[in-house]
Amino acid sequence: MRPSAILFDMDGTLTRPMLDFAAIRAEMGIGDRPILEAMAEMEPARLARARQILLRHEDAAAAQSTLNPGCAELLRWIESRRIPVALITRNSRRSAEIVVARHALPIRILITRDDGAYKPDPAPLLLACRRLAVPNHHDAWMVGDGPHDVEAGLAAGMKTVWISHRRQRDFRALPWKTVADPHELHELLQQIQW
Repeated sequence: MRPSAILFDMDGTLTRPMLDFAAIRAEMGIGDRPILEAMAEMEPARLARARQILLRHEDAAAAQSTLNPGCAELLRWIESRRIPVALITRNSRRSAEIVVARHALPIRILITRDDGAYKPDPAPLLLACRRLAVPNHHDAWMVGDGPHDVEAGLAAGMKTVWISHRRQRDFRALPWKTVADPHELHELLQQIQW
């Protein structure tokens, strides 16, 4: 069970949910479609406007972000065990860098949508493992609070940990483990022989 690396989602996992996705979709005029997938089909002028909308929302949310309770302690403990860590987000690199700097997170590897493919594609998870020089990505854990995180982790052949925030799972992908919050993830990790 010992992870070769831990890959964290950002929004809703490390930080309290930052983005008002309904407001972003409404401003872009895309209905209920996933934002990045809708943007991938836009013609250039509309895409440029949509990017500006998304970046404005992401920058504002990142600048006001707060960590989920237990995250700072969890990351310090992981760092003390020298477990490689990466942050993998569908957000922009700029917003991820703002969050990491704002909270002085001990995370050096950031994989964002600016790197190409994004979750639920497994490519960003595999890229993170390569950048972390993890010899066996199958022993890495993907930790996140949404279906994209679990789907990407499963597609990459990794162990997936879903942070439920005490919600019922409303997606089909079945995580390896479910924890309520970062505190429970910390407890799960502490049960492992190090």
